[in-house]
Amino acid sequence: MNPVSSRFASSISFLSIPHKSAIISAMAFSSSSDDDDDDELRLVLKYHNQTKHSFNGYARGPRGLDWANQPNPFRRYLSAPLLPLQHPKNHDDDDSLLYSCLFDSLPPPKPISLSTISHLFYNSLALSAWKTTGLSTWPLRVNPSSGNLHPTEAYLITPPIDSLSQSGFVAHYAPKEHSLEVRAHIPSSFFPSFFPANSFLIGISSIFWREAWKYGERAFRYCNHDVGHAIAALSIAAAELGWDLKLLDGFGAEDLKRLLGLHIFSEFQIPSIESEHPDCLLLVFPNGTRDINLDYHQISSAITEFPALQWYGKPNNLSKEHLCWDTIYRTAKAVEKPPLISASSSVDASWRSSAVFCQSSYNKLTATQVIRNRRSAVDMDAVTCIDKSVFYQMLMHCLPSGSTRGEPQKEQLALPFRALSWDTAEVHLALFVHRVSGLPKGLYFLVRNEDHLSDLKKATRPEFEWKKPDGCPDDLPLYKLTEGDCQKLAKGLSCHQDIAGDGCFSLGMVARFEPVLREKGSWMYPRLFWETGVVGQVLYLEAHAMGISATGIGCYFDDPVHELLGIKDSGFQSLYHFTVGGPVLDKRIMTLPAYPGPTTDA
Repeated sequence: MNPVSSRFASSISFLSIPHKSAIISAMAFSSSSDDDDDDELRLVLKYHNQTKHSFNGYARGPRGLDWANQPNPFRRYLSAPLLPLQHPKNHDDDDSLLYSCLFDSLPPPKPISLSTISHLFYNSLALSAWKTTGLSTWPLRVNPSSGNLHPTEAYLITPPIDSLSQSGFVAHYAPKEHSLEVRAHIPSSFFPSFFPANSFLIGISSIFWREAWKYGERAFRYCNHDVGHAIAALSIAAAELGWDLKLLDGFGAEDLKRLLGLHIFSEFQIPSIESEHPDCLLLVFPNGTRDINLDYHQISSAITEFPALQWYGKPNNLSKEHLCWDTIYRTAKAVEKPPLISASSSVDASWRSSAVFCQSSYNKLTATQVIRNRRSAVDMDAVTCIDKSVFYQMLMHCLPSGSTRGEPQKEQLALPFRALSWDTAEVHLALFVHRVSGLPKGLYFLVRNEDHLSDLKKATRPEFEWKKPDGCPDDLPLYKLTEGDCQKLAKGLSCHQDIAGDGCFSLGMVARFEPVLREKGSWMYPRLFWETGVVGQVLYLEAHAMGISATGIGCYFDDPVHELLGIKDSGFQSLYHFTVGGPVLDKRIMTLPAYPGPTTDA
């Protein structure tokens, strides 16, 4: 072992001892001084700091799970007209697009219809299966969620669709029924006045209570992970249909409340803790559409009239009793997106294919097969090993700029990162390599925005090597930091969870943090988590397409991760962990079809 590895090994020994009294306490942010007069930023940084887990204690949460008040996983708008969507006849259709082809080029766009809208939701936010064992039965969904709690809700805002509605409408998607609940009919002039032909909108909101019931104050982080997963799931399902998808960040939170009908919560006796927080609005349009210019001021002005529409349906109650984690709601208010100042904005729809290193790594599965059969592994087998060519290919699809032909990675142009509204990637991957054939065990780093490379080197341990590993593709900005067995370390840092060390590799997603919030605004805080969720969705699908599995890990010890890397301030922060490897299947659990599901509720 060389001297660098030896010094690193001592850090591994130090950090992997649970509850060691010498472990550092939560680090103070550099910006939390009394001189800082930015209240919103200070509140956001305070929230992030106080919701860190450490070896000495976890972020505040419930002392036990109140099963009697577990939130209903399905929001319904009672008495709203229900429009059933179609179910595909055959998931194994030979004519379906191969998953690996999605990242090369989009197919010709299909028209908006009952069939294509059904397919979009079926392959993004619908149920994927039911699980049962003993007296317990529970649903799984296409989009993953921390604890399978699913705080994310989705809305369709669309012009008339044949066989669905003769007028434009706003509808809530009900995944258990795979149906649309019509909330309101909208003016016929709305879409042709402001949006490109053959386009529609999808809105996303979060019910924080669903996550906070189990995870307490840290739940706000997990809700935003899930928003990112949902954006990526919708983006990839849209790509199957030849549609592109873009996050419209010019609208403010009040615009979204009016557009999605979320203002109605104050009209009913629904606890405010169960209300929906408006997250984002997505534009879906045919691939190849050019010169998309949106007049945000005019659209916002039109949306101010939406509360006067006739809104159908009363939201159902989710729990009888609640425990309010007020810091979540204060932080959510502080990071609400203000409306865009400029009157108009163009949407860049230029397509960039993803880089390919080892196409043979993929099983010949269709996109639908990969999407709907994706599962979160509960345990890893600690045996499965992948070849480094598989590892490199998986990381290739995590690159934001796709195939750059020698240009540095930074712009978000490849699927599904192209859906995001901020131009350049802010999230990187610190990788613990355990079982990758041809690659030494150790700590590696994938730099997803190469403009950050110099800052990353300065922010991390000076003894790190920052060398390209053998056989690494020239256009993959992957660096070996140091060699060493990281299995115990990865487990220790991820709240002592075996799954983090029993896979082929695990990772922490490290975001450029406080500089982003200062440069762009506190509203970027949830968006950094969205970006990690998008990356995580790619890892999920890549793993399944290659015959293995993956799992997102929200529980990890924040500052010990930073100490391992040498990060001493809030310039960079770890926001999400992941593990990839061979899953252990529990044969006691039976899998049932998603539709028709069991007659009893989850």
